[in-house]
Amino acid sequence: MAIEEPRAREVSLRRVAIASCAGTTIEFYDFFIYGTAAALVFPKVFFPALGPAAGTVASFATFAVAFFARPVGAILFGHYGDRLGRKRTLISTLLLMGIATVLIGLLPSAETIGVAAPIILVALRFAQGFAVGGEWAGATLLAAEYAPKAKRGLYGVFPQLGPAIAFALSSATFLITGLVMGHTNEAFLSYGWRIPFLVSILLVGIGFYVRLSIDETPAFKAAQSAALAEQPRRLPFLEVFRTQPREVLLSAGSLTMLFAFFYMGTAYLTSYGTSPQGAGLPRTVVLAIGIAAAVVFGIATVLAGVLSDRFGRRKLIMGSCAVGILWGLALFPLLDTGTAVAFAIGLTVSLCVVGISYGPAGSFLPELFEPRHRYTGAGLGYNIAGVLGGAVPPLLAPGLAATFGGIGIGVMLSALGLVSLVCTTALAETRGQALAHERSGLPPMAAAAD
Repeated sequence: MAIEEPRAREVSLRRVAIASCAGTTIEFYDFFIYGTAAALVFPKVFFPALGPAAGTVASFATFAVAFFARPVGAILFGHYGDRLGRKRTLISTLLLMGIATVLIGLLPSAETIGVAAPIILVALRFAQGFAVGGEWAGATLLAAEYAPKAKRGLYGVFPQLGPAIAFALSSATFLITGLVMGHTNEAFLSYGWRIPFLVSILLVGIGFYVRLSIDETPAFKAAQSAALAEQPRRLPFLEVFRTQPREVLLSAGSLTMLFAFFYMGTAYLTSYGTSPQGAGLPRTVVLAIGIAAAVVFGIATVLAGVLSDRFGRRKLIMGSCAVGILWGLALFPLLDTGTAVAFAIGLTVSLCVVGISYGPAGSFLPELFEPRHRYTGAGLGYNIAGVLGGAVPPLLAPGLAATFGGIGIGVMLSALGLVSLVCTTALAETRGQALAHERSGLPPMAAAAD
């Protein structure tokens, strides 16, 4: 029995790690293929009347819609995640994302149904953002609430790997489809770009199966038992702002730079790299560089998460912010040289800056909040940062580039890095902190046992 229990715990932790990583990979794959399509084809498919420049701006405006939907999704799914459980809520976010993504792949072009096409596109993009708003917090809680406190940084990395894998997959699917059909020919613009969206239904089926195989987290079970003696309970959204508003706002500020560098790299730089006004590189080259940069991003994320168990979450994130402040000023002068090597270095280093923050964030945010509103609190902090860093900078970037050149964008990124550094400094270190069910004396897996 004593021998079997550690083995069962190891198997369960491995299953949780796979489930959290698979879920975020699928959700962010669906999210990222939209960003790639927004850079490569949506201006021509859904905004042809606006011309190339205005069509690109309109396309990225629809991309930004999802970020404003994310805090709304964090509130709604956070409510159910804190009331009904992490597992059931995560299955709901996965299905919603999958349905919205497939419908985008089936959406007729503006030439076929006119102005209805971009309107429906915006609605489906909102649904994608709504789903991602509930996904990240649930996936990180799934890993963090199962993991032993000494290795929470390690296990918190698995959901954080999802974006890196998803960015590589999304770039690869567009690269392969484009190589087969050509990025500018009629077949690609008519139906080729739709293939990555439709393929996502297979990934959703895999993720659905994996998530059904896991049990509810021990921390939620402990919180649910404690809540039975505390009726009536407040709404998690109201509770977190009553008891921990500082953590919500500061965690949002702490991760703002992370989002800015990430989405400038994965979405805006894809457009910049292929644009004649930007680097002017072939799309196949830009997509291939994206795949390689995603691999480096994943490695940086894992190393930072593991190191956070030794040196602390806060120190790693602060270090990333400090590097980001300097790198923001150097990025666009480097890119303006117009070479593929400069573009590869610019994208790869930008994603490494993200990875150093993103690895520890998977354990840092869950450790900041109490279990009764942890899903809501972590989700709100993360997704408010998504609005500030992921939606606003790509919208401001074209205007800044037109007025000040690339250095204007770099100054904006550096300023956001400074904001994140100040906010992270104001937060407490959480490494080694016991969660509520661990303070009760129950080992993580024992608390989860039926």
